[in-house]
Amino acid sequence: MALNLPTFYKRTGSAIVFSIVMLGGMLWNVYAFFVLAASIQILCLRDYFRLVKKIDKETYRHKWLPVITQAAGLLLLLLVFMSYNFGWATAAYWPALLCVPTLIILATALSKKNSFMEGVQTLGGMLYILLPVSLLLYMRMTSLAIPLGLVLMIWVNDTMAYLVGSFIGKRPFSPISPNKTWEGTAGGALLTIGAAALWGHYAPWYHMMDWMALAFCAAVAGTAGDLLESKLKRIAKVKDSGTLMPGHGGALDRFDSLLVAAPFAFVYVYFFMAPVEVVVW
Repeated sequence: MALNLPTFYKRTGSAIVFSIVMLGGMLWNVYAFFVLAASIQILCLRDYFRLVKKIDKETYRHKWLPVITQAAGLLLLLLVFMSYNFGWATAAYWPALLCVPTLIILATALSKKNSFMEGVQTLGGMLYILLPVSLLLYMRMTSLAIPLGLVLMIWVNDTMAYLVGSFIGKRPFSPISPNKTWEGTAGGALLTIGAAALWGHYAPWYHMMDWMALAFCAAVAGTAGDLLESKLKRIAKVKDSGTLMPGHGGALDRFDSLLVAAPFAFVYVYFFMAPVEVVVW
């Protein structure tokens, strides 16, 4: 896979603007990250429903399901935000998380206008997008270092995999994404884990092995997330999920890796990482 310089420059310019917005939202304060998370969720859900509609043209003929899903997602983010900052919504968080999908499935099963399959597809969108974004928000509330590190590791993995694959990639990694190569995928993962080890050696927060484990989540689960979204686009017979970013496609194209890596990172953080005092602002 030869390096395409015009494409590389377009992607780089678009990525710089995207990085400024992302880092600004993450670093400013938790309120800015709440707005950022809500925006990511809305845009990714919009792309998801667009793909599902292209896959099955009979779905979502009535727009109430996507609208309710967007509203439920914003409510879920608000509950996460309130439960951590003010405590009053803690009791409502888990019931809301469990009841909303159940009500959507029940409503579509009993509806004459919407099919049960639409409810299943909506539930898939909630698991694919709403849950990871809410976990990212929760991690940002407890520690700035973890979600920031995860995002940076995914960027490093994507960039290194692209560059390594461009220069030495020969063997296709998967027919789902023919531009990916085994050399690029392995090179990106190894360089990302190596960079995380170097960072962990000097970082004042957490242990080096913790950062390497998070890098493993970013590289492996992130690549799986990219392949999952590529599979959806292939079934929908589209090149990109949207046109939000020149050279990168839609929001779902940009956040596909993060959406799948976030739950794995959360599980590792919650069960295996020792809590430390990290400044949150």
